Amino acid sequence: MEVLIRQAKIEEAGSLADIEAACFPAAEAASLQEISERMQAFLENFLVAELDGKIIGFIDGGTTNEPHLPDELYHDVSLHDPAGAYQTVFGLNVLPEYRCRGIAGELLDALVRISRERGKKGVVLTCKERLIHYYEKHGFVKYGVADSCHGGATWYDMRLYFA
Repeated sequence: MEVLIRQAKIEEAGSLADIEAACFPAAEAASLQEISERMQAFLENFLVAELDGKIIGFIDGGTTNEPHLPDELYHDVSLHDPAGAYQTVFGLNVLPEYRCRGIAGELLDALVRISRERGKKGVVLTCKERLIHYYEKHGFVKYGVADSCHGGATWYDMRLYFA
């Protein structure tokens, strides 16, 4: 299975919205409009996983000067700062039938590598408790419960600082 990790194309917003809807509860999933707005604002931060010409997953996030991911960043693309010190991860999505094959890890590692190459200070994200261990395996450190009420869930701040 040869998965290609590449930058997303603006015309793929519909496919990404479908994947997002399959991966997150409705209260947390970004809509087609939100994904389209984000792609207009920071397409360079959208990476897709493609298998046999089909997009099976993606990762995305804005950049900010704060070492955490505030809820406002999800809803207001004007807060994205291309020169920001920290890359955020809004979502790491892999279709259920392709999970447990290392694809999410490939997407995450690719975004971390690109962020390091771009001179960022690190990558920040929030995750649910059941995923803390997963992100820790990729070098992230838990910084406690996040100041987030996104989708009504409890989220944890995770950060990966570059040396």
